Amino acid sequence: MPAPQTLNTPAQPIRLLTAVPLCDGHDSAICTINLELIRHGIEVIYLGYHRSVRDIVRAAVQEDVQAVGISSYNGGHVDFFADVVKGLRAAGASHIAVFGGGGGTISPKDASVMKRGGVDRLFFPGDSLEDITAYIKKSFRPRNLPVPKRASADALLARALTLAQRRSTTPRPRPSKPLKSRPRIIGFTGPGGAGKTTLIDELVLRLLSQSPTCRIGILSHDPSLSSAGALLGDRATMIYSQNDRVFMRSLGSGGQAGGLAASSHRCLGIMQSPEAAFDWIFVETVGTGQEALPFTGGMVDVRVLVMSPEYGARLQLQKVAMLEDADVVAINKSDLPRARTAQSELESRLSNAGRGETLIATVAKQHADPGVDRLLAVLTQKSIPTTHPTTRLRAPSEVRS
Repeated sequence: MPAPQTLNTPAQPIRLLTAVPLCDGHDSAICTINLELIRHGIEVIYLGYHRSVRDIVRAAVQEDVQAVGISSYNGGHVDFFADVVKGLRAAGASHIAVFGGGGGTISPKDASVMKRGGVDRLFFPGDSLEDITAYIKKSFRPRNLPVPKRASADALLARALTLAQRRSTTPRPRPSKPLKSRPRIIGFTGPGGAGKTTLIDELVLRLLSQSPTCRIGILSHDPSLSSAGALLGDRATMIYSQNDRVFMRSLGSGGQAGGLAASSHRCLGIMQSPEAAFDWIFVETVGTGQEALPFTGGMVDVRVLVMSPEYGARLQLQKVAMLEDADVVAINKSDLPRARTAQSELESRLSNAGRGETLIATVAKQHADPGVDRLLAVLTQKSIPTTHPTTRLRAPSEVRS
């Protein structure tokens, strides 16, 4: 193992993880703060609400953030914040700061106790968004940070990815399990709102259930604003991927067109190394337009285009370049009324392309959806067949609510 590397990235955006604790069922306050932060050039990885300490610590380590911000409005904050601090220390990530707020729920007395326990800063009613943003920009800038000697395998992999994003010398991550053959890499692309993240999460559930040793990597992309800030929110919609056998890294596009980031190939190269020991890697692009062809140069083993039935007029299909490049086309949300028409139109379009792409209908939001089962069976094959029957589209009455 090489000597620990340091991170010196003054020109790079601050990366924060924000979350809402268990038993807190809304996120209106933290979403307002998230938007303000990204407008000031900060990358915010949003984990969502009703999240456990374990989920927060795992995500903070994997994303290699500078700080974790927690919005707590339902009590129990003294113990919850303390457990997050302890969890980060136990993971060898004591350099990750913890801050937060809770409206009128957190008293000044509570705040004193929490700060003595390692919480960096608590915000109160009356603290403006400008005050919060200014403090974060001043206090959590990327610094020279060595990799802790007792860092976990995930922490070392996370730092390797950070350095790859910065075009720095990249340390090889410590193996988390015995070295193995190259992982199967699946690329998912398609327009925003088609359900790519939910579909990946359902595939993760099936893979974890099939094997007690399966390890999965996810490289997820979201768009960056012109300010260079980004809301990296795919984790917030993940349910089954909140698992110790799943490593997820979120990347902002940095203004690059096509669905990926400038560092995507470098990061994927690290994730598919034997030391990372993944069985599967899912690469999810930004929501893309008609012209996007993100998976060039043999980047992935299988290219999946995810579409909603509501893509507009049939003429729109003639403009989607990815229909000439995909190996699999998934019509997700196939419980929608227009799904049967979409299947007919897509079958015609793919037939004209003459590449024999596999067309599968899925309802990713539905538990135990047979379309998702079919998709996994196709992705597991060593090669994609030139012809394949489509999954039958069901009428809305056949789909459970």
